[in-house]
Amino acid sequence: MFDFVRIFFTGLIISLLGSLPLGSLNITAMQLSVQENTRNAIKYGLGVALVEIIYVRISLKGINWVMEHDTIFRVLEWCTVFLFLILAISSFITAGRKEEKQKNIILKSRVDRFILGVTMSALNPVQIPFWFIWSTYLMSTHMIRTTSFDFNIYTIGIGIGTLSALAIFIFAGRWIVNKLKASHRVINLVVGIIFFLSAIIQLYRVIYKPMNEQIKGAKSNTSYQQQSQDKSHWLC
Repeated sequence: MFDFVRIFFTGLIISLLGSLPLGSLNITAMQLSVQENTRNAIKYGLGVALVEIIYVRISLKGINWVMEHDTIFRVLEWCTVFLFLILAISSFITAGRKEEKQKNIILKSRVDRFILGVTMSALNPVQIPFWFIWSTYLMSTHMIRTTSFDFNIYTIGIGIGTLSALAIFIFAGRWIVNKLKASHRVINLVVGIIFFLSAIIQLYRVIYKPMNEQIKGAKSNTSYQQQSQDKSHWLC
């Protein structure tokens, strides 16, 4: 029972804290809540969490497949850069218009908000090295075991952690915006800045820290830690 709780909350806390810094996914959840409604924002959040869970399972089980097909994920990384730039430009253009309640390209689309969450999260493969690094560390320190039970509990915790972080932006963000009486123009300007910064950060990652290199580095570090632990155990 203790293992169940420990594994669950380990995944939940890592996911919650990792999702709290301002980023394209959580700021979009807040924007949907403010400029549309809570229901659409929650549907979007469920789509984001679903893809996060899939990426976690890939990091746990299929990382060798990722290494063998890194071209696919390189293309996704570049697509993310261009997507963020398009969304940033759209938000800036929308903020510059005179009409107070103009919407950016995301909110203008008629795509179901769940599908929107799935799409935006899927085009953000940076989650794979993030979860691979954390998962390999936890497995190397024996905090989680390589069993289906541990993986399932860990994954459920991560999904709930992601939803919890998005819920903070959906409800607390909406409350803050209403409290400050921020205009839609200001919201679009802030969203545009965040998307633009996200594009720059993603571009830096693609050029200087490609996903396959991060994974290789994490695997090397994990192997070294495991060898050190084995040596220490032998010396004892």
